[in-house]
Order: sequence, then C-alpha cells, then structure tokens
Amino acid sequence: MSDIIIVSGSPSDNSKSKKVLNYLGTLLEQEGFSIRHISVKDVSKDVLFEGKYDSPEIHHIATLLQESKGVIIGSPVYKGAYSGVLKTLIDLLPQDVLKHKPVLPLMTGGSPAHLLALEYALKPVLASLKAHNLKGLYFIDSQIDKQGEITIIDEDTLKRTKKQLYYFAKLAK
Repeated sequence: MSDIIIVSGSPSDNSKSKKVLNYLGTLLEQEGFSIRHISVKDVSKDVLFEGKYDSPEIHHIATLLQESKGVIIGSPVYKGAYSGVLKTLIDLLPQDVLKHKPVLPLMTGGSPAHLLALEYALKPVLASLKAHNLKGLYFIDSQIDKQGEITIIDEDTLKRTKKQLYYFAKLAK
C-alpha cells in the first residue's frame, strides 16, 4: 500500500502538471510518505473508450485510491476544465472511491484566466466521489520550470504550495 496516490490527468508525457505532481511527490517522500503515481496514460485505451468500469485495471486503481491515506490529483486546463481523459477515468471509478479521503486538487494553465476551473470543474467532480477537498493549487506556465530540479520557480508560489502540501500531509497522517 502506498500512503499517497498521485493521479496525473495529463495525456502528455511532458506536461507541466505532471512535472509539478512529480515534484510534490518528491517533497512528500522527503517527509517519509510512500508515493504511487498513476497516469491516465497508464490506463488501456479500450478500458477508457469502452467505459469498462468493471475491468481489473479500474478495480486496481480504485483499490489503490481507497487504501491510500491521501490523494493528489492534477490536470492541465483544457477549454476551461480538466482533461477529458481524466473525466473518463473518474467516470469509471466507484461513486465513493474517495470517501473521507483528503484530496489535494491541482491544475496548471497558461494564464490566471482559468483559475476558476479548479473551483468550478475539478473540485465538484471530486466532491461527487466523496473526497475531502482541500483548497487546491493552480499554477500558470511562468511559475513552472520543466527542466529544473525545483519545478516551482516563483518563490511566493512555492511557499504557498508547500503550505498546502504540508497541511495535506498532516491530514494524511
């Protein structure tokens, strides 16, 4: 069992949201948590496209989520919401898969204009899975360095991120 499950909703191998999620996982590992990463890219296309909610893959993901102490879930903003492939994965999971689970939602976007996608798109769907949603994190492209060891390059954003992350960690313990 992993303490924290990190779910990437990005269909891209080289996305900013995936880079930030990996960085948060590293910070949590330094705090003694075991981390497991799940990407929408890891789920078979036929399972997602054909809506195979009873597949062994979906059952395995649901079990990992249910047995974890906390979940971080992130996505880039697409058309004012989270990625469609993340929505497809979420739709296949059991209705109460995140019941009483601290969940830290995260989104990345090109500008602050899509900040509300976190509040009006991602957080409500996580709440429908019975998640204990935390405040959440939103990053714009200029705050992220995909090449560097420290992914979040804006000092104020990094401070705010660590504050949210350590609050999440406290709830997960």
